[in-house]
Amino acid sequence: MYRVRRWAVRHARAFELLYAGLEVMLQRSAPLLERIGYARLEAPVARLEQAIKGLLFDCQMCGHCVLSSTGMSCPMNCPKRLRNGPCGGVREDGGCEVKPEMRCVWLDAWEGSQRMKHGDRIHVVQLPVDASLEGTSSWLRVARGEHDAGGGNEVR
Repeated sequence: MYRVRRWAVRHARAFELLYAGLEVMLQRSAPLLERIGYARLEAPVARLEQAIKGLLFDCQMCGHCVLSSTGMSCPMNCPKRLRNGPCGGVREDGGCEVKPEMRCVWLDAWEGSQRMKHGDRIHVVQLPVDASLEGTSSWLRVARGEHDAGGGNEVR
């Protein structure tokens, strides 16, 4: 998983484009999804989202996804669960102070953001995670329009 996660960061621009297309598709599908019922879709869509984003980004299903604002590096992989930049414990070699064998998630986020068209979103302060959303589909929230495309309250 760790190697795939690092690979996704190296290809952040391609994933940014993919996510932009997914967002358009989800928003266009909103009337159909609403007729089916978001409550009915939540469990299967969350499982699908976990499978895909878990493989590619080591997604922790926080329900408040900000991948496209953090260079396709999930900040929830930080052992301290920091959402707005690295702690003061980044080692000289870029390793995490808690898990020295792991590169700092935020160093990856910065590098990934530099590859993205909208990489400046990394500067937007992220809201704390709402624990009640943990394990739920952020994709369905995108379909319902419950996100801010500017990145501050982005749900992807």
